[in-house]
Amino acid sequence: MYAVIQTGGKQYRVKSGEQLRVELLPAEVGAAVSFDRVLMLGEGDGARIGAPFVSGAQVKATVVSHGRGDKVRIFKLRRRKHYQKTQGHRQGYTEVRIDEIVGA
Repeated sequence: MYAVIQTGGKQYRVKSGEQLRVELLPAEVGAAVSFDRVLMLGEGDGARIGAPFVSGAQVKATVVSHGRGDKVRIFKLRRRKHYQKTQGHRQGYTEVRIDEIVGA
């Protein structure tokens, strides 16, 4: 069974036991987190689709680690205008392990 959850403005398809990187969460390493915004639950003919969320469903996970992604370099240039600008950004992430999918 799998679920589609929404967190950090993105949607993820998750199964029990897998690890994934989501947007940075304010939780300590080893803490339990739950995702209540479940968009879809189940598979095949028994799938339940929310409008917009499946009521009573949640996905329980454990925080494995925090980190920062690769650096993204932004370079702007206006030719013949003597203008150039360099900027960098590293997005933070939280790696979580999906423990169980609960569908009431």
